Amino acid sequence: MALEDAARLMARVRTRDAAAFETLYDAYHRLVYGVAIRILGDTNAAEDVTQAVFLKIWSAPERFESGNFPGWIARVARNQAVDVLRRKPHAETELSEAVPDGDLLEERVFSDIDAASVRTALAQLPPEQREPIELGFFSGITHAEIARRTGIPLGTIKTRIRTGLRQLRNALDGAVTA
Repeated sequence: MALEDAARLMARVRTRDAAAFETLYDAYHRLVYGVAIRILGDTNAAEDVTQAVFLKIWSAPERFESGNFPGWIARVARNQAVDVLRRKPHAETELSEAVPDGDLLEERVFSDIDAASVRTALAQLPPEQREPIELGFFSGITHAEIARRTGIPLGTIKTRIRTGLRQLRNALDGAVTA
């Protein structure tokens, strides 16, 4: 589905058009479920996240103002899945460090997401930046867990992710304006 089609459908959802909502669901529920299952690793929890994301869209469609709808909905799904992880007693302490609130750099990168552009931009990053980004954002593990798995200090992991996200942002900004 084209980005402009999704934006038009969201305009219709704001007027409580159930058919437009169903069309959005049909087009994007697999994306939402895919993001959730990668982070949670639990089909039931991923289904719950998918339902919660679309309930949010129906309840508050004004949250999507404009821009890249697939990127926006993927970020909403990711945030919802991370919220599920945060509610788990054993994950609470690690996630507060790994997923800082208000990280504007991360928000900027994922609000402008376009799957093909992101794959291309990620492939251009050096492995020491690409790998922790993929682990953290697409596998849903914390920065501390990445450090533990790789044997690299936590501060180094955070720096590599931050540097890689900046490079991704620059590459994606270039792709949008090109």
